[in-house]
Amino acid sequence: MKRLNAADQLLFGLAFASLLFTLLYYLVGFVQEFHDGFAQEDGPIEWSTAIFLFVSSLVLARRSITQARDGAWVATLLVGLYAFLFFFASGEEISWGQRVFGWESNEFFAQNNYQNETNLHNLVVGEQQLAKTLFGSVLTTVLLLYLVALPLMYNRFNWVKSFADTLAIPVPGLRHAALAFGASILIALVDLPRKWEVYEFVFSVIALSIFIAPTNSNRFEPLVDE
Repeated sequence: MKRLNAADQLLFGLAFASLLFTLLYYLVGFVQEFHDGFAQEDGPIEWSTAIFLFVSSLVLARRSITQARDGAWVATLLVGLYAFLFFFASGEEISWGQRVFGWESNEFFAQNNYQNETNLHNLVVGEQQLAKTLFGSVLTTVLLLYLVALPLMYNRFNWVKSFADTLAIPVPGLRHAALAFGASILIALVDLPRKWEVYEFVFSVIALSIFIAPTNSNRFEPLVDE
């Protein structure tokens, strides 16, 4: 396996450190300390996730501008959409700064958000919480298919390669698949409250690594030396 580039050395190091800390909290039995400290609401992990998602949106926005300069207008719109989605996810992660600035939710969110916060992923539709349905198992499945299945299939099936390149999808590498798979196993094994905050953080780090240096460099020039 080739040596990680400088950006990946930093990003993967942060991901490994967060997983190691999570494992140590679990093995030592510091359950409450994990909940009230490392993974707490508005804590270091949650804010780090929001920051990495935001930086990912900036990287994608830059790539969208590059596509526009090259006259690839479909790719420009698609990558611009991806940038918006990551910007949106960043804001959702911290409820758009509501707890930081102390402003109140309007009537709709006060009545339909189970945490009374201004965000969509905690909305209750009927008796279903979006955080546990659309933003939970469904999104996790899609992300794992993207991170694990796509890099394994991209260079093996021409139709997969053509589909990903047509939609201007930054393709993960095997290093991203390995990290995503390993993180999924560890998070599934540990029994800690708010462990999913660490899982989200790892995914945000992987996403930034992918967008900086995707596998399909024919579609996206890497921003760092590989």
